[in-house]
Amino acid sequence: MPSPKKERVVLAYSGGLDTSVIVRWLAERGYEVICFCANVGQEEVYPDLERKALASGASRVHIKDLQEEFAKDFVFPAIMWNAKYEGRYLLGTSLARPCIAKHMVDIAKREKCQIIAHGATGKGNDQVRFELTAYALLPGVKIIAPWRDSEFNTVIKGRTEAIAYAQKYGIPIKASTKEPWSSDDNLLHISFEAGMLEDPAAKPLERMYQRTLPLAEVKAKRETITVDFEKGRPTAINGEKMTPAKLMIKANEIGKKHGIGRIDMVESRYVGMKSRGVYETPGGTILMAAHQDLEALTVGRDLLHTKNTLAVRWAQMAYYGYWFCEEFEALQAFLEVSQKMVTGRVTIELDRGNVIIVGRESENSLYDAAIASMEADGGAYDQSDATGFIRINALPLRVAARRQARLDEKKRR
Repeated sequence: MPSPKKERVVLAYSGGLDTSVIVRWLAERGYEVICFCANVGQEEVYPDLERKALASGASRVHIKDLQEEFAKDFVFPAIMWNAKYEGRYLLGTSLARPCIAKHMVDIAKREKCQIIAHGATGKGNDQVRFELTAYALLPGVKIIAPWRDSEFNTVIKGRTEAIAYAQKYGIPIKASTKEPWSSDDNLLHISFEAGMLEDPAAKPLERMYQRTLPLAEVKAKRETITVDFEKGRPTAINGEKMTPAKLMIKANEIGKKHGIGRIDMVESRYVGMKSRGVYETPGGTILMAAHQDLEALTVGRDLLHTKNTLAVRWAQMAYYGYWFCEEFEALQAFLEVSQKMVTGRVTIELDRGNVIIVGRESENSLYDAAIASMEADGGAYDQSDATGFIRINALPLRVAARRQARLDEKKRR
């Protein structure tokens, strides 16, 4: 009799420790494993990655270059929002996951598969990001999350056992018990967590960093650059127009040599715990600073303040993984309207870790020197108008003050 057809599963495959052992583990349990690897700007030798996945037990490997889509549709909106989770984190991994998961779903549909697997830990955010995207885009999807599986955890309890498992099956890995931190990189950033970094008081080892020079090694002299924007999107550096991905690469190269973009923070994961993350985001730090400055020149006060308030919510939703939902879609529509006038050029000085805005210009500028000048304004602004403006705005305060005076007088009687 013919053997029963194996169930197919599409695995988000990076070639790192977790997904390398998961390929073998799934194959041993009778699944046909189809690996999907998205190139979102991480350094990788992709032919080697494919060979490694096949040797680990995969039946097929799909590798897709998503760098331009990732930069244009995921990174640039974050820059346009000036989005930082908890005021600091520039969302590098948060933005990559829905981009990857979206294409995982496409592969699953092409392979006529309803099962998606990932190597995200049960304690982290990525499990939520992958799965929310899958549930939103693939009705009836089934999820396999080995790190939440009791059978998997019997064999592999943590990174030490995962390393031993990989060694047992001859699976080549980068991680070691000597340097056990986990890293994730893409066009926007590289992140580090786990291992020695789980002690929030421990200073990271300098050899860990890859995208930024330590200030002690920065040899570059103060450099002036310009960044151009069209409707909020970065389009050129130093007057040279580039595609979104190439612009990100250029910005990263510039930021690296000046030691720009290191962040070491404790953050609030969506699953409820505090965690420590170290991030290098050189290009994103430069572009976001430039965008925020140009926006201040070209967007009206009330719209700008509303957008700044909504940016906190957008950053939360991106961090949590709600990229494909109605609220997020509505926020994206608001963003497009808010950025209609954000076109122009920002001049920046970069010096030993610092991003210093020194000039901005735009045909859509709301800055009127005749009005803003502290010198005689020739009638462009009648300062005496401020008297009535202040009295009207002070009306609730004046009424409240009179009430308090009556109450105080009553107490004295």
